[in-house]
Amino acid sequence: MGTEKYALVTGGSRGIGRAIAERLARDGYIVVINYLSNTQAAEETLQHIEAAGGKAELLPYDVSDAEATRSALQSWEEKHKDAHFDVLVNNAGIRRDNLLVFMDDKEWHDVMTTNLDSFYHQTHYVLQGMLRARHGRIVNISSISGVSGLAGQVNYSAAKAALIGATKALSKEVAARKVTVNAVAPGFIATDMTADLDEAALKKTIPMGRFGTAEEVAALVSFLVSEEAAYITGQVINIAGGIG
Repeated sequence: MGTEKYALVTGGSRGIGRAIAERLARDGYIVVINYLSNTQAAEETLQHIEAAGGKAELLPYDVSDAEATRSALQSWEEKHKDAHFDVLVNNAGIRRDNLLVFMDDKEWHDVMTTNLDSFYHQTHYVLQGMLRARHGRIVNISSISGVSGLAGQVNYSAAKAALIGATKALSKEVAARKVTVNAVAPGFIATDMTADLDEAALKKTIPMGRFGTAEEVAALVSFLVSEEAAYITGQVINIAGGIG
């Protein structure tokens, strides 16, 4: 078995996911960048990592689809004999904001499957290798919306709150095998996902008076997957400029 350490980052082609992928590559991981359809953005992330001297691979598949997940990860394992993922970052997520009274079934279902079901599909598969190795780090990207709830985001708040509950429960199941499970709850972070929001108005609701950066979230994830954080598990850490 080689000494390579692998990290799987879902939704790793843009925004917070890209920043996490780039940071973990700098930390010495071979980063497997999952994405759904934006090949150009994924290839740009790969190029950024390689230009900085890091290593990464692209692995496109739909994280909300159980069979697609199994097929992609089995294929990866066949090409990487004796390897497993040391780190899993469940980052893939979407928003479909609407008041509940106006929300349609698709807006609810799409958000739940991409933000919550994807956690189950990835973790259920990847966890087996971590348990065999008696070491692993799982970080779930939740949201301040899941901590406090936000009007217009009942679907997103519900999915991200469920992710927090799953984080706490799973951490208790796997702690004895030296696998840690934590959640990060970003507030308003300057990415493509928040580009449609009224930043000027929202800044007034943030004690620090600004949006966060994807790199700040990535730095927190980097710490949580490090050996220095080996005694931290089952926790939810807000990174929201004082909100929550």
